[in-house]
Amino acid sequence: MTPAEELVARSNALGADPRNTNFAGGNTSAKGSAVDPVTGEPTELLWVKGSGGDLGTLTESGLAVLRLDRLRALTGVYPGVEREDEMVAAFDYCLHGRGGAAPSIDTAMHGLVDAAHVDHLHPDSGIALATAADGEALTKECFGDRVAWVDWRRPGFQLGLDIAAVKAAKPRAIGVILGGHGITAWGATSQECQANSLDIIRTAERFLAERGVAEPFGAVVPGFEPPPAEERHARAAALAPVIRGLASTDSRQVGHYTDADSVLDFLARDKLAALAALGTSCPDHFLRTKVRPLVVDLPATAPVEDVVARLRELHEAYRADYRAYYERHADADSPPMRGADPAIVLVPGVGMFSFGRDKQTARVAGEFYVNAINVMRGAEAVSRYAPIDEREKFRIEYWALEEAKLRRMPAAKPLAGRIALVTGGGSGIGKAIAERLAAEGACVVVADLDPAAAESVAAGIGTSDVAVAVTADVTDAAAVRATVDAAALAFGGIDLVVNNAGLSISKSLLDTTERDWDLQHDVMAKGSFLVSQAAARAMIDQGIGGDIVYISSKNAVFAGPNNLAYGAAKADQAHQVRLLAAELGEHGIRVNGINPDGVVRGSGIFAGGWGAQRAAVYGVPESELGAFYAKRTLLKREVLPEHVAAAVVALTTGDLALTTGLHIPVDAGVAAAFIR
Repeated sequence: MTPAEELVARSNALGADPRNTNFAGGNTSAKGSAVDPVTGEPTELLWVKGSGGDLGTLTESGLAVLRLDRLRALTGVYPGVEREDEMVAAFDYCLHGRGGAAPSIDTAMHGLVDAAHVDHLHPDSGIALATAADGEALTKECFGDRVAWVDWRRPGFQLGLDIAAVKAAKPRAIGVILGGHGITAWGATSQECQANSLDIIRTAERFLAERGVAEPFGAVVPGFEPPPAEERHARAAALAPVIRGLASTDSRQVGHYTDADSVLDFLARDKLAALAALGTSCPDHFLRTKVRPLVVDLPATAPVEDVVARLRELHEAYRADYRAYYERHADADSPPMRGADPAIVLVPGVGMFSFGRDKQTARVAGEFYVNAINVMRGAEAVSRYAPIDEREKFRIEYWALEEAKLRRMPAAKPLAGRIALVTGGGSGIGKAIAERLAAEGACVVVADLDPAAAESVAAGIGTSDVAVAVTADVTDAAAVRATVDAAALAFGGIDLVVNNAGLSISKSLLDTTERDWDLQHDVMAKGSFLVSQAAARAMIDQGIGGDIVYISSKNAVFAGPNNLAYGAAKADQAHQVRLLAAELGEHGIRVNGINPDGVVRGSGIFAGGWGAQRAAVYGVPESELGAFYAKRTLLKREVLPEHVAAAVVALTTGDLALTTGLHIPVDAGVAAAFIR
């Protein structure tokens, strides 16, 4: 294999195990020779994981490739630690060829250390030693002279020089523990480097397990033990929209919830408040979790309404504390404060809520805080947890290089940060709406009576970071509440509801049975009411507004033959739009409707028998029904599910922010159905 291929294979192997490093954390490198296409002569190169990549999923396109002679020549122009940020721009002048990833801040570490292969990782066990109050002595006790200690230094060129000096001075060393940060290991071959990295990590794990005390977080506090899972999840679903609304005070956030055993144990222990207040230490951790979490100080037995009231008080105090933190350390060159809301909220007996601009960011923030809990447990087991100080955290959180990375991120999609629920999302119009909302950046809950259909649509959209499936009978109030709770547990709450679930039976007045009438009204009139009621309750708890969209029908305003039950149910839905728009406006919740017609192709309703019935009414073959509907419209065009989805997007992406109570026809122009 080429050096690059070996590096990718090693990186993927290390990144596949969360004990070795966190998502997108750490970096790896390999040195080797390649022919310079300009001179035709061999040249020494460095392949290193680029900025922002993830080891577990790294490919060759995620590597930065630099000329080693030019990179090492930077030591002659290095201006010192006060100006070392300038060195990142200098890496661009060392690149070999075009393409590849942008070099990361840790590039100097890999280039300057005199070893063919280098790994820099963030294992919980290594960071536990790195954050222990007597970490240097513990490192010596654990490893002898095989692993050296390097005092905390912010990542950069000088840290690379420091590690290179240790490697040169200690020829028996296979790596270092970086104070407050992580580990670095090296080897003459890729296999040796990987073996040395794993040796450091596993040795540290054994040391912590064998030498550590039994209960490093102290005793369980009575009343803070977690209740049974069903009760815990019900409390989480009730609290999630409130917490998400608070966490979205400065900018809308998506949430992630976990009640992992390690989290619940930490939240029940005596040292919770003191340790949480110290914050995290590894730069990768606190860049995503903020300087410290918000911790609810009530027992698991406290009534939900008391927890909500206390959350509001604690959130106000958190924002004041965060602003004070910023003002303590900011100077004239500091970027503006990015937001004062917590990224991590800890609720004893319930679990952890983490937040980010999208679900993946929120989930990763939560995973990083679990890493931090593991680090604190390890450090407290053998010593005292002593993370880097607040000033150093601020220097990294508001680092000019970090700010530049944030500004390079692509612009958010129109519905980014929004959480959508689509009923009847397993086929036809609902499927098209769910797919379009996800394409515009929303997280989507695909709800359908058919679980296989819902799962298929959600899986087609993407991972559970963007879409989840829920089996839902909209005629059942308990099932509807469970669906809204599922949205809260999956993504933190709900912002956008599309009442699309429906069915139709085409019969004359005399042939319509009570069952026909009740079924259609239960699904569309009652179902929309139940979904809107449950969703509105969650939206009001969030306090950040929302959208409810009804997929009604041209038949809500047009009187046609053999259509009594369906048309009446659709008219009920249409008036719910007006009634709810009038009622929910004070909460910033907009309610609008869409009146489609003639959506034959891809429609679940038409495929279920409605098409054959309507074709018989109009005296045309069912295969020509779509064309028949098109011919009777003003635009002479067939309406498709994606046209209805486009109308949902038009109503919810912000251009119609002051519109509520509106019905939009999506029927290619049916004059008899014009809204008067």
